[in-house]
Amino acid sequence: MKVNKYIYCFFAIAMAIVMGCEKDNYEAPTSMLTGRVVYDGEPLGLRSGGVQMELWQHGYDLFSKIPVYIDQDGTFSARLFDGNYKLVLLRGNGPWADNTDSLDVNLKGTASIDITVDPYFIITNQSFQRSGDVITGTVTVKQVNTSRALERVAIYLGQTLIVDQNNSAARAEIASGDVDDFTQPIDLQVSIPASLASKGYLFARIGVKANGVAEYVYSHPERIAL
Repeated sequence: MKVNKYIYCFFAIAMAIVMGCEKDNYEAPTSMLTGRVVYDGEPLGLRSGGVQMELWQHGYDLFSKIPVYIDQDGTFSARLFDGNYKLVLLRGNGPWADNTDSLDVNLKGTASIDITVDPYFIITNQSFQRSGDVITGTVTVKQVNTSRALERVAIYLGQTLIVDQNNSAARAEIASGDVDDFTQPIDLQVSIPASLASKGYLFARIGVKANGVAEYVYSHPERIAL
């Protein structure tokens, strides 16, 4: 019995080595899919890696999703094998109205696509001013899709270009009840924390959130010298 166990173990180890070598010999994908998530032809500012899409490819034994994360500037990229794919936006995963339609992607070498979404809100005309140890951000908030009301508008300060609701050193916000008129600019003020004051610069960004949606739409981050 012990001899049989040793033989089984030997064959199991040998098979694992062979399969591992075969796996290592697979060629890595070399084709590149790039794109943007846009409204009115302009990419939307998002939380870096906070919004996920899925790519699906038919015709293979293992039919599984390929997750694709959107960068904070509204762009995305994925290195893939050539082929035909279905790109799907996840329900409730972005600051826009759900769209259950999939997008056909035919990838041969390279492909670039724009995905048009229907955001609840967008931000325009952003500006930032420093006065002493206070940063004032000014934006215009426009409601695009009226199916969800405004929850809050917030300003964030951070040490790096990646700044959002999960990556900030300071923040301040205005609740929806304090926004009387979307046609007028909104001012937000936040104090510069000591951790940023000594750095010589910081990054500021403004986000707007709809009720019942986890993710914000953001302005572009702006570097401010101190």
